[in-house]
Amino acid sequence: MMKKDALTFGLIVGTRGCFNGELATSGRQQLIQAVEKLGYKIVILPAEATPTGAVETAADGKKCADLFEQHRKQIDGVIIALPNFGDELGIINALNYAKLNVPVLVQASPDELDKLGTRQRRDSFCGKISVCNNLRQYGIPFSLTKKHVVALDSEAFANDVLRFASICRVVNGLRTARIGAIGARPAAFQTVRFSEKILQASGITTIPIDLSEMLGNTKDIDVTTPRAKARLESLRNYGTIAPGIKNLDEKFQKHLRLFLAVEDWMLENDLDAAGFQCWTSIQKNYGCATCLIMSMLSNSLIPCACE
Repeated sequence: MMKKDALTFGLIVGTRGCFNGELATSGRQQLIQAVEKLGYKIVILPAEATPTGAVETAADGKKCADLFEQHRKQIDGVIIALPNFGDELGIINALNYAKLNVPVLVQASPDELDKLGTRQRRDSFCGKISVCNNLRQYGIPFSLTKKHVVALDSEAFANDVLRFASICRVVNGLRTARIGAIGARPAAFQTVRFSEKILQASGITTIPIDLSEMLGNTKDIDVTTPRAKARLESLRNYGTIAPGIKNLDEKFQKHLRLFLAVEDWMLENDLDAAGFQCWTSIQKNYGCATCLIMSMLSNSLIPCACE
């Protein structure tokens, strides 16, 4: 699976006519600055697209949805910001029309005790409840900031966005994930039973290979290539080797052949991760464990684990 250099967020700023529109205008700018400061890309309605640059009416929501539709393939998640109460209809219509099916984060700005006049009051606390209620009604999953209300220019909100970015990576990555299954489940480990059909319903494809076939592939590995020599060196240098191990070179050759066989198979099948039958079949039938190989693959951001 190709990894994206930087995530892209669709931004929706809510507003409601009976509240000061300047709060929405300034909140829009704060949201943009906060997200871009963290290195993420954004898709947001141009400021001139609506009276305040925010989404209020159903028509505003349709404009936002049309923009999101143009960038469907780029948008990894949507951040909803409520600098004032916001209007649930504009926001929910934007998401409902766009149907991006990506994670959603909902933020609300806090009121200040000395700024509760008609021109300064936000009431975003309550507006967030209304928006989230609509999201539930429409069956749109969403995430919340750690605190119910949080300032857009605060470190706390920056941390919320970073956490949300992690959620987006996991959710969107799993939608099309391809997981390798090397060998059968050991009879003694019922904890790793799973259903390929249930996973497939969520977009996760399982690619199996019999353990004997994988071990057979090790015999065809050419260990004299520059790639093999480089991998052998990385195996030797990966961790501390306990003293007194007999036939160390032979053991490294076994690890090398198995590593390259697994790596070739994963590349050939465009796999994102793999599960490995290990205890005790591979020790008895091949002569080494898979711990070193799995650790190195996982350290290379290709998760691999045994039972």
